[in-house]
Amino acid sequence: MTTEQQNKNKTLIRERSAKRRSLYKSVDRTMQFIFRLCGLIAALMIILIVFFVAARGIQVFLPGYENPVSLGEFLTGMRWRSDQGVYGVLFIVINTIITAFFAGLIAFPLSVLSALMIVKIAPKRLSNALTTVVELLAAIPSVVYGVFASGAITDIVEKMAGWFNYTTFGGNSMLAVILLLAIMIYPTITSMAVVAIRAVPESHELGSLALGASRTQTNFKVVLSSAKSGIFAGLILGLGRAFGEATAVSMVAGNAFVGPTWNPFDLTRTLTTTMLSGLHETVGVDYDVRFSVGIVLMIIILITNLAINALRKKMESGD
Repeated sequence: MTTEQQNKNKTLIRERSAKRRSLYKSVDRTMQFIFRLCGLIAALMIILIVFFVAARGIQVFLPGYENPVSLGEFLTGMRWRSDQGVYGVLFIVINTIITAFFAGLIAFPLSVLSALMIVKIAPKRLSNALTTVVELLAAIPSVVYGVFASGAITDIVEKMAGWFNYTTFGGNSMLAVILLLAIMIYPTITSMAVVAIRAVPESHELGSLALGASRTQTNFKVVLSSAKSGIFAGLILGLGRAFGEATAVSMVAGNAFVGPTWNPFDLTRTLTTTMLSGLHETVGVDYDVRFSVGIVLMIIILITNLAINALRKKMESGD
C-alpha cells in the first residue's frame, strides 16, 4: 500500500469518526431536550394541580362565597359534621399524623433490616426470592390491601381489643389503620433501602473488615451509615404514601365525627378519607371544603419531608 493510499484511508477514517461524533452529539442533544421537556411537563403538572386545589380550597373562606366557612374554626375545630355544616380539621390532622407516625415506626426498622438481609446476609437464591416478594408487595393495588385489612386485620384488632376489655366497631379502628399502613409502606421503604445499600462501595466494607470490625459491626456501622441518604429517601416516599392513602384506609378507619382519639381501638378519620368520603355525592361548600383539606394535606407532607431531610442532614453532619 502506497503512502498516498494510507493517507486517503486515514482521512476517510477521520471523516467517519467525525460523522459518528456529530451523530452522537445530535442524539445526545435530542435526548437532553426530551428529558428536559419531560421534567418541565411534570413540573407544570404539579404546579397546575397545586393551583387548582388551592383555588378551590381557598374560595370557601372568602367573604364573597355563598355560606363561607370560618378559617379559624376550620383550622382549630375538633368536629367534622358535614350534615350540620361543621368543618373542623385539627383533630383530623392529629389523627393523620399519629397513624402515619406509628405506621412508619413499625415499618421503618423492619424494612431496613429486611433490605440489609437481602443485600448482605441472605444467599443469592434467597435474596432473589425475597426481592421478588418485596416487588410483588409494592405492585399490589391499594384496594386489595383494603379488602385484606377489612377481612383479616380488623378481626385481629377485635380480638386484641377483647384482651383489654375494649369494644371496637367490628375491628375498624386507629390500630387497624396503623397496621394497614405499615404493611403498605413496607415494600416502598425496603425497595429504596435495597438500592441504597447496594450502592455502597465495597471498599468501605473491606476497609472496615481490615481494621478488625466484625461482619455485623460493618453492616450496621458502615453499610447502613453510608446508605442512610437513600434509606431516608425511602422513608419520605413511604410516609408520603401513608399520608396520601385513601381507598384502603377508608375501609377500616370508620371516619369518626369528633376527636382526636388516643385510644388505638377507637374509630379515626384521616385527611384523605375525609376528602374521599361522599366526594361525588356533595355539592357547594361540602364539596369545595374537601379541597381545603387537600391544601392542609399538602402542607403536612411538605413539612414532614423537610423535617426528615433536616434530620438526615443533622445525622450526616454529626459523623
